[in-house]
Amino acid sequence: MARHQAKSGGRRTLLLIVAIGLAPIVASYAAYYWFTPSARVNYGELLETAPAPIVVGTNSDGKAFSLTDLRGKWVLLIARRGGCSDDCARALYATRQARTIQGREQDRVVRLLLQPLPAPAPPQELAAADPGLLVVSIEPHALEQLPLGESAAAGILLLDPRGNLVLRYGPDPDIRRLANDLQRVLKASQIG
Repeated sequence: MARHQAKSGGRRTLLLIVAIGLAPIVASYAAYYWFTPSARVNYGELLETAPAPIVVGTNSDGKAFSLTDLRGKWVLLIARRGGCSDDCARALYATRQARTIQGREQDRVVRLLLQPLPAPAPPQELAAADPGLLVVSIEPHALEQLPLGESAAAGILLLDPRGNLVLRYGPDPDIRRLANDLQRVLKASQIG
């Protein structure tokens, strides 16, 4: 009888050890499949990871430009489909402020304005307010390759240092939330 109790006590101990070992695995599967988070942290629309289309054009100095020239930097790309209207001006202001908020990390971020070739240059007061802005004129069909969304005359895209599309914003984003997104990616990234 004592032998039988010792044998059943050993089985219970073994089952308890197995249950303790399997509990975290079962809990992780349950959490993954049944408790998916509904809220997201990022403000911008997360894009499917894909390389940005090949964009070539001429910069404001008349020199040839390729988007691949900016590899190794985070790029806040402002694209406008026509003249620099209020949407364009607000997008330029928002990206300038979001970049400035980054403090010493702001050198890791390049701001780029893409405009279709027949469009005139941005107004002089906008150019004076944005000394670090790269302005590039491209063919209109190249602009249509970018995932800007249908409704806006201008849009903002964030590209990672490897040239991949990361986030999309409308032409008039919340500056603080855009800056928070930028801060998160700069903190998480060791490149760029």
